[in-house]
Amino acid sequence: MSTLLILLLRLIDIYTWVLIASAIFSWLIAFNVVNYHNRIVAFIGDLLYKMTEPLLRPIRNIVPAMGGLDLSPLILILLLWFVQKLLIDVLSPSAF
Repeated sequence: MSTLLILLLRLIDIYTWVLIASAIFSWLIAFNVVNYHNRIVAFIGDLLYKMTEPLLRPIRNIVPAMGGLDLSPLILILLLWFVQKLLIDVLSPSAF
C-alpha cells in the first residue's frame, strides 16, 4: 500500500511541476520571449495545454480572471497539495 501511495504522491508532484511549466510558458509567449511560430515551441505549448486544460477549465469557469491575471493554476496547485496531505493522512497516518 505504501508503494502505491508514494506513486500517487510523485504523480501529483510531477503534475504540479507541469502546471508551473505551463504558467511560465504562457508568460514567455505573452511577453514575446519565445516565438510560437517555431514548430518545437508550438509543440511544447500544445502539449502543456492539453495536459493542464482539462483540470484548469472547471476552475476557470468558477473563478474569473482578475485584471487579466489567471489564478486557476495557483488554485489547482493548492488543491493538489491538499489532496496530497489528505492522501498522506488517510491512507498512511503512521508512515510519514
